[in-house]
Amino acid sequence: MTKTIAIIGSGFSSLAASCYLAQQGHKVTVYEKNETIGGRARQLKQEGFTFDMGPSWYWMPDVFERFFNDFDKKSADYYELIKLNPAYRVYFGVNDFVSIFDNLEEIKTTFESIEKGSGKKLENFINQAKSNYDVAIKDLVYRPGVSPLELITPETALKLNQFFGTVSNDIRKKFKNQRLIQILEFPVLFLGAKPTKTPSFYNFMNYADFGLGTWHPKTGMFDVVRGMEKLATELGVTIKTNSVIEKIIVEQKTATAIVIEGKVIKADIILSGADYHHSETLLDAEHRNYSEKYWDSRVFAPSSLLFYVGFDKKIENISHHALFFDVDFDQHASDIYDKPKWPEAPLFYANFPSKTDTTAAPDGMESGFFLIPLAPGIEDSEELREEYFDKIITRFEELTQQKIKNNIIFKKSFCKNDFVADYNAYKGNAYGMANTLLQTAFLRPKLKSKKVKNLYFTGQLTVPGPGVPPALISGKLVAELIKKSIRTQ
Repeated sequence: MTKTIAIIGSGFSSLAASCYLAQQGHKVTVYEKNETIGGRARQLKQEGFTFDMGPSWYWMPDVFERFFNDFDKKSADYYELIKLNPAYRVYFGVNDFVSIFDNLEEIKTTFESIEKGSGKKLENFINQAKSNYDVAIKDLVYRPGVSPLELITPETALKLNQFFGTVSNDIRKKFKNQRLIQILEFPVLFLGAKPTKTPSFYNFMNYADFGLGTWHPKTGMFDVVRGMEKLATELGVTIKTNSVIEKIIVEQKTATAIVIEGKVIKADIILSGADYHHSETLLDAEHRNYSEKYWDSRVFAPSSLLFYVGFDKKIENISHHALFFDVDFDQHASDIYDKPKWPEAPLFYANFPSKTDTTAAPDGMESGFFLIPLAPGIEDSEELREEYFDKIITRFEELTQQKIKNNIIFKKSFCKNDFVADYNAYKGNAYGMANTLLQTAFLRPKLKSKKVKNLYFTGQLTVPGPGVPPALISGKLVAELIKKSIRTQ
């Protein structure tokens, strides 16, 4: 039976869900509040420079392939991938960095050169991480989070103890060198929690890193958004931008319509891929799944201070992706999670897409993306943004031994207030809700409303969690729940 489905938001989860629902034969319309699609993965073009505004790491290529394969397609039908080598560099001091190459053998050699005996230990650690990856990504994360019984399989029974240890403890038992520890702890930061709070099972992120590699769509992550948009429209999906949802109408405990600029738009099913907390504010209080107290009690992944910067020259001594760990890693983490405040000495990440993609900057120039992780809900002002930009650029110049401040010809910042204004992000979070033990699988906000019939949710605040690959999976999971619900009506 064909249904009319209204989807709120056009991020990865919404676009994925739209494709699956259209494939099922439904009439699907996506409504996006901003001028362009993609949600946090929008693109910024300014003065000849091109920037991905949000996600910039293409990990877990198998998840993207699985998505396109579901439509008898492959990613190559929509965009070209380049494997980065080095995948990234981690800077610890002046011209002092560790390069992570595109294959495990070279990475083992690098580890061995830093800590004797660590090469073999790394191989064993990655084998365990691969085993976890095979269980998690090929099976567990494709469960809808409806029941705790979803987690009970012969494979997970063998790994039960890994849900009670932590990634940090596991790494520190095997490796003593602080640099290697920080490199191995880095990938779980994508899950939005400290390594000391992330269950051991999630070391599968290390396999995603060292085992599967870091890729780059030829002209940026927005290639993926464009590819998904093309697939969606091929399947018959309609996408409307500049469409701010003012209310979700509920009649007799059933979602029946959305309101845009005072106009009531009827729908048989409503699916929100917008911020979950914001989506519920579009409902009258009695129809909401979760209270303000509930949201305030959740552990949220960080917000971020971002800078999109255009330089009038090429930047030297730098790779496409670079992490700057020349300050106290644990202190910055504490400033995010334990006692939220602006960090005195922030770690930061820099991304120079024009190192790989010549269209990202004019000839002889460079486009740069800088990110400082921050506590959600933190104070945000132009003065603070400028103070911290100066901090990281000064360090960048020192660490890479070059002057670049006077070569900046374009700069735009984006921080907590912008996450709230552009994405209605709860407390201005950038990555959603952290994947801690008590916020995993069935313990996350539900894909299906418990109080309102025909109302569903998708995205990084629900199952399976933060990150681009999980967003694609979330879209599939909610589409399957909708299909099941329609069958039983």
